[in-house]
Amino acid sequence: MEDQSSTSAPSIDPFKLLKIVQNPDGSLTRQSLFPSVSITEEESTGSNASQLAFFKDIPLNPQNKTFFRLYRPPTPPPNTNHRLPLLIHFHGGGFILFSATSRPFHDACSVKAVKLPAVVLSLEYRLAPEHRLPAAYDDAVETIMWVRDQAMDVNGCDPWLKEYVDFSKCFLIGSSAGGNMVFHAALRALDIDTSPVKIIGLIMNQPYFSGVERTESEKRFVNDRILPLPANDLMWSLALPEGADRDHEFCNPMTADGFLKEKMGRLTRCLVTGHGGDPLIDKQRELVKVLEARGVDVVAEFAEGGCHGIEIFDPLKAEALLKSIKEFVDTCCRCVNYESAAAKSTL
Repeated sequence: MEDQSSTSAPSIDPFKLLKIVQNPDGSLTRQSLFPSVSITEEESTGSNASQLAFFKDIPLNPQNKTFFRLYRPPTPPPNTNHRLPLLIHFHGGGFILFSATSRPFHDACSVKAVKLPAVVLSLEYRLAPEHRLPAAYDDAVETIMWVRDQAMDVNGCDPWLKEYVDFSKCFLIGSSAGGNMVFHAALRALDIDTSPVKIIGLIMNQPYFSGVERTESEKRFVNDRILPLPANDLMWSLALPEGADRDHEFCNPMTADGFLKEKMGRLTRCLVTGHGGDPLIDKQRELVKVLEARGVDVVAEFAEGGCHGIEIFDPLKAEALLKSIKEFVDTCCRCVNYESAAAKSTL
């Protein structure tokens, strides 16, 4: 991708770029940027068992029209001692676009289920502006609680979860707005008894944060082809609570009060990834510094070049991201195994 550096005044129509029209009642008419993958007999039964994950849709909250798309590898673990981690996934789209069924997110979750391997639960959450933040965070927490309830109900547990999942090895994972959701859902989960579910890792790929004051990277990539500043500002104006600006803690947690910052120090291990060609890179680096200053164990991987959402457009970048996620998940799971063995040895 060419260098998008520019200090000229933005000349982009963000509505046209995002393919949205705002209706008189404030809702959006959205033109699909990516095709949706529906449940079909061939795909849902995993006809090509060597390559495809099995997947199915499960209702979460019918009133809110939320659901999960659940993925599992084509073959079960060899025994109960080799159960798989569970990845709770939140898709990107600036809180206003896309779906868990959108082709890039569906394919990425399917690949993770097969190649990590893992069970992946991808949330279809409510979009703004019809449902402004914190609606998406509420849906994320409801998902965590649903998983907890499944883990506690031996007889009523979904058979895929019952057979495949080690509930002591759960991760929250998301890209862009999904990465933002990982952060805020994890903070909320600190106030909840999730036992026997244990969230042992947070994976934030190019997490979506901003602020009123422009960062150098935002200024440098003001007319970026993927995420120009006018589009970024528009998405936040549609996603944040009415009357809030970009220094609201949902958008800019670095400006949060002392209580929230204290909670940040209680977060589990994090993987934060980014690319130098992303207008949001400075904010992502700032988040890493804040977390590290509070004692959080952070694995930060920032590559040169690229763009926001590069893994959607570049298979090699997608492969590199998958490798980083696998290494992080494997390391976190080994730590759990070691701690469990150490605890047993003291009995």
